[in-house]
Amino acid sequence: MNIMLDNHKIVLDYFCEVDRFIEPVADERFYDLADHKVVPGAIYIIGRTQFNLHKSKIQDWVTTGVIKGFVLCNPAEGSEPMMWMYNRDQVFHANTHTSFISGGSLPPNVPHMLFEHFGCVVHDYDENLQAIEHYKQNYIVDRPYKFLFFNGRPRPHRMYLLKQLQISGLLDQALWTNLAHGAVYTTNLRLMHNGINIMQDSVPIHYLPPEYEVERYRNATMTIPTEWNAQGPMGPDFYAKQHLFGKDWGEIYIEPRAYEDTYFSLVTETVFEYTHSFRTEKLWKPVAMGHPWIAVSNAGFYKEMHNLGFQTFGHVIDESFDSIDNHQDRIERITQVVKDLCSQDLVKFLEECYTVCKYNQQHLLESRTKWRKEFPDRFRQFINERFRL
Repeated sequence: MNIMLDNHKIVLDYFCEVDRFIEPVADERFYDLADHKVVPGAIYIIGRTQFNLHKSKIQDWVTTGVIKGFVLCNPAEGSEPMMWMYNRDQVFHANTHTSFISGGSLPPNVPHMLFEHFGCVVHDYDENLQAIEHYKQNYIVDRPYKFLFFNGRPRPHRMYLLKQLQISGLLDQALWTNLAHGAVYTTNLRLMHNGINIMQDSVPIHYLPPEYEVERYRNATMTIPTEWNAQGPMGPDFYAKQHLFGKDWGEIYIEPRAYEDTYFSLVTETVFEYTHSFRTEKLWKPVAMGHPWIAVSNAGFYKEMHNLGFQTFGHVIDESFDSIDNHQDRIERITQVVKDLCSQDLVKFLEECYTVCKYNQQHLLESRTKWRKEFPDRFRQFINERFRL
């Protein structure tokens, strides 16, 4: 299929993250709206950085009708984070000709084009390709830790699981991180311990053992200053990500030994309490590695994975939590699934997951090629339907 773009002028942001797919149909490109002369009647494809820098200018163009409309291209965000932006910024309500390119699902009433950005980029890094091969060459079934459990920004479902697994002693049997020391506030999740709701209690910052961290960040894991976990100027809301990764997107890189020495990944996705799914590198890394996973996310997350052609592990664990809409009930059921799994023969579990993991590995490789190949036609169709003459 080769869909033609109707008679629209397209002005493209060089840094909109999908510019290479749109460039063939763009009439003009810009680096910075501060130095750009507006093209009357055009449709602007604008990345998140330029949007945040020039929001008032864009709103003026839209409300006065100087431009036909604009698309905020932000495939690194999706679902709940994008809806927060949509509800916050008046520009999206000032004109019907505004829309999104999003990395996650949005409600039907919000015009958007979904692009699986994170599923596409995991294989773009040579380090990750080497890690995948290393895991394949060093595959063993006798592993010292039960699961791998990454946690960055504090979110209620992450704090719930960290505390539950800490109370049960299972964190001591896992490779895990917590890059934020701070309380989370939620009315949707409660965790009672000794008669007290401990959801607002903070969890100390915790790095991986250095040998399990990506080599370039290994030195940063050697020490955690005590003040980071103290109540005071740097607490209780301190986020250690910058100390660990600097300005890098460090979460995208894979250290194979963390996967080689664990039986499954416990993936706390960005979205849990929102209806629409958002699949990030947190999920796609274990998929790319061929590592079994349990996703802690919104109800229906697994159903959408199946719709994308991926297989899950319902033949060995109870995945019925995916159909539980109540957040408290869902997180409690997931916690019990993890506890039950950790009490079983994990060598046998790994063997029973092998075929699904290999299938998903290959399906992700094929899907990322398909998603990228189909993007130009999907974009043209989206623009034609959204901005009819």
